[in-house]
Parts: sequence; C-alpha cells; structure tokens
Amino acid sequence: MVLSKNSGGHRGMQESMYSVIALVFILVACVELCDAAAAIDVYRLIQYDMSGSAYGSRFAVLNHHAASLHFPPGADLSRAVLIIPLRELNITFVREYINQKKPLGGLLFLLPDIFSFENGGNKQVHEKEKLKNLLAELEQLLIHANIPYPVYFAFENDEIDTVLADIKKNDAIGQPATATTGGYKLVIPTPEPKKVASPTITNIQGWLSGLKVDGDTNQLPTIAIVASYDTFGAAPALSVGSDSNGSGVVALLEIARLFSLLYSNPKTRGRYNLLFGLTSGGPYNYNGTQKWLRSFDQRLRESIDYAICLNSIGSWDNELWIHVSKPPENAYIKQIFEGFSNVAEELHIKVGLKHKKINISDPRVAWEHEQFSRLRVTAATLSEISTAPELLQGTGGLFDSRQFVNETAITRGVKLVAESLARHIYGHQGKNVQIFADGGSLAVNPAYIQSWLDLLSQTPRVAPFLSKNDPFVMALQKELADHTDEVNMQHEVLEGVFTFYDSTSARLNIYQVASVTFDLLLLLVLGSYLIVLFSFLVITTRGLDDLISLFRRPPSRKVKTA
Repeated sequence: MVLSKNSGGHRGMQESMYSVIALVFILVACVELCDAAAAIDVYRLIQYDMSGSAYGSRFAVLNHHAASLHFPPGADLSRAVLIIPLRELNITFVREYINQKKPLGGLLFLLPDIFSFENGGNKQVHEKEKLKNLLAELEQLLIHANIPYPVYFAFENDEIDTVLADIKKNDAIGQPATATTGGYKLVIPTPEPKKVASPTITNIQGWLSGLKVDGDTNQLPTIAIVASYDTFGAAPALSVGSDSNGSGVVALLEIARLFSLLYSNPKTRGRYNLLFGLTSGGPYNYNGTQKWLRSFDQRLRESIDYAICLNSIGSWDNELWIHVSKPPENAYIKQIFEGFSNVAEELHIKVGLKHKKINISDPRVAWEHEQFSRLRVTAATLSEISTAPELLQGTGGLFDSRQFVNETAITRGVKLVAESLARHIYGHQGKNVQIFADGGSLAVNPAYIQSWLDLLSQTPRVAPFLSKNDPFVMALQKELADHTDEVNMQHEVLEGVFTFYDSTSARLNIYQVASVTFDLLLLLVLGSYLIVLFSFLVITTRGLDDLISLFRRPPSRKVKTA
C-alpha cells in the first residue's frame, strides 16, 4: 500500500511537472508577442526571363522589419523592407540601390488612389501628370533590372498611412525597427514563384462580308481593322492599359458596331469585306499578330486592300499620327493618308504621317502594322504616339489608368476612322459626306465607348496570365460575334525569348512586434511566477519534503535491488 501510495504521489508530481513544462513551452512559443496592425493586398513586380537573362523581382516571400526613407545614416537595410510612397520617391536613390546592388530586404511602393481601379482621386491635373511621369520612369527602371529581393506595390489607405507615420517617427529619432528594438514586421507567406508553362495567346477574328453582285467571280477586296488587346507592366495584376491599348480595342468594337448596322442592309452594304482582328502578344513584338497573319491563306492575304491598326488613341488633344513602313510617295500610302487627312480637316483634327523603314532581319517590331508590311501587305498604325516605342515601353503599365484616358478623344478617333473607311468603301473620297453624323441612327455611341473603356480599365490583361477561356477573352469574342457575320478564335503558344513566372499578387500582413528585451523580461517574470506558483501548490498540498524530492537525485538501480 505504501508503495502504491508513493507511486501515485510521484505520478501526480510528474503530471504537475508536465503541466508546468507545457506552460513554459507555450510561453516560449509566444515570446514574440505581436499585434496585427494591418493586412493589405499587394502586387508583385513582374518576374521574367528574356533571352536567358533574369529580370524583375526574383523572390516573393517576405519576412522582414519595415523601414522608411527616414532611416538613420549607416543603418543596415539588408533585413529591412523600405516602404516608399510614390509622392516621396527619389528615383535617383532607388536607381542607385538597384544598380549598385546594395543589400536590401525588400521594397514596397505605395501608389496614390488615382492609379487604382475604383477610385480616381481628386488630385489636380498637373499633380496627376507629375505622378504619372514619375511612375513611368520607375516602372522602366524596375522591369529592366534583376532585383534579388521581393518588390511589391500597394495602394495608399488609412491603415498603411498610420503604420508608415509610426515607422517614420521611430526612424527619425534613430530607433529603426530591428529584432532588438521591435517595431513593425512585414510578412508575406507565399510560395516561391514558378515558371508559367506554355503560356497561350488568343486572337479573335470577326468578318463582315461585302456585297457581291450576281455573276461576279472576282473576290471582293478586304479592309482589316486591327487592335492588340493585351498589356505588359511592372505589376501584371495591375496592368490594365486603359490607353495602351484599351482605347484601340474600344474603338475597334465601336467601328464594328457601326459597320454592322450599314452591312445589315443590302442597300448599304459595301463592296468590301471587313476583317476585324483583336490580337494578343502585342508587347512581345506583336507575336500574336504574326501568327494570325500566317494562318491566312494566300488568297485572303492578297485580297487585303490595306489594314489600319489602332494603338493608343485615348489621351490626345488635337493631333494623331499615321505610321507606315512604305515610303510616303507610295501610291497606296498617299491614298490612305489623303483619305484620313480630308476627314480630319472636317473634324478639325490634325493628322501627321510618320515613315519608319523596317528591317526584316531585325526581330524588333515596334508597330503592329509592321507585321503586315513584312508580308508585303499595305498597312498603317493610327496612334497619338509620334515615335516608335522601345521594347516593353508604353504597353499598358501601372501609370496607364482610367484617369488619364478621355472617352471624347476615343469618340473623335472612331469618327475619323469610320468616316475615312466609309468614304473609301463607298467611293466618296474628297466629298464632304458625313455617314456617321452626330444625332443620326449611325452616330458614334459615347455610352458604349465609356462602358467598354470602364471594363477594360478594371481588367489586367498580361497575356501569359490570361487563359484561352478567360471571362474577358470570352466577352470580347461574344461582343465581336454580335457585330459580325462570323467569328473565329485562334489559340497559340506564346513563342519567343520570354519566360514568365507566377505569384503576381498576395496578402501582406503587418505586425507590430515587441522588442527582444521586452520578450526576455516578460519570459523571466512569467517564468518566475510559474515556478513560485508551482512550489506553493506542492508545499501546500504535499509538503516541503515532496518539493525537495523533485530535485533530489533518485537512488541508483543497485540500491533499489538491495
């Protein structure tokens, strides 16, 4: 009985001891006491390879303390994430850090709400333009650099502004956030990015058949109206490209709607076929346009009288440019330019002509019409941009948001193109005839333009992240089907020198972390309290001898046997 009693006593002691140990482990696990200060959506800088060279942000996981631009001189930023509002951005400082590969834990850029999908903000026009130009410069710096740490974008809000104000205050007094001092910690527990396997591009083609006279065996000539709909930018999840090339897509859809009304009546159907093309792969040397054109049979290709490509026509004031590859003296080019110039004069618009000779051996394709020119098809691009953009420049980046696009400019562009095409089709060149006059049944519809522009301005369209059955792609196909006789979709693999990586957006958790000194002090106080409490309970329930026996060396096996 005594043995049983002692055994039960020891078992009770052990259970009490185990309970205390468990409490200590829980306490240690919770040493880094923190409060969740904020949780916000963030958008990662694009990660891609071009011709085997790495570009963009090469990492996605974030777990570092936060810092501001007010950090003290000589501060170690190798384990810190710099939070930089765009309005406070020093582009020289960022360029120096990136180009000199200075150690940094990460970058978080805060964008004003004028660049968000939902809110346009109330900034003055000059301030908007200043921020737009600054963001464009930052974007070009980031997408052409190899950055060995996570880079994210987020939109300003009250939560992040409060956190940043607190971080600035601590940095200004020489107490930046560290493991020793505590502060704010930024955590993004996301998987490391993986390559996007076989990214697809989708071209959408609509066809309006012209009127053919009985007995006429000759194929009708064709006019092609084309616009590239995908984008490329520093943050794929934010690259909506309202102007480049959302404006061109909207214009094409409205032109298709207008001519579908004309062609629905045999009496007003022209003796030209109209081919509408919404192409993908635009930022990558118009890869999709090339594949689309090569899918044509020779007869169709030879029937194309000319093609007009629409690119960035949503933020111009009074002048547009027609870009061509053939010399301005070419008879077909002269005819196209004169047709547009006559209509432009009546609409009080200036139209200029820009000639850029192409080099067949050069893989760089600056304008969409150049893909037609390479196949000896007469073509031109209508754009507000006067000079050919560089690769991955002006392709619908972060700064290309709804606030910088004017639907009135698109309406005027639609009218210019539609009237010029109609006069060519119906033989009214040189005549002051307005087929799409305001107030008539064939008038350009501003509400239609605005609704589609709003949709495009809320839809990121970076091709590698758009599946062939993406709702937006299907919406384009359905809309073109409503205005044309026949619609086809072409799915191709994006080929070329580009490789893309996923993980384009995440959720950032911001924690307010206590300092290590506070943690150790807290652990010491609570640990001491638990030891005193345990000792008190043992003494009051079992006596002092039992407490001492816990720390007494147990008898050896030899003694027990004796």
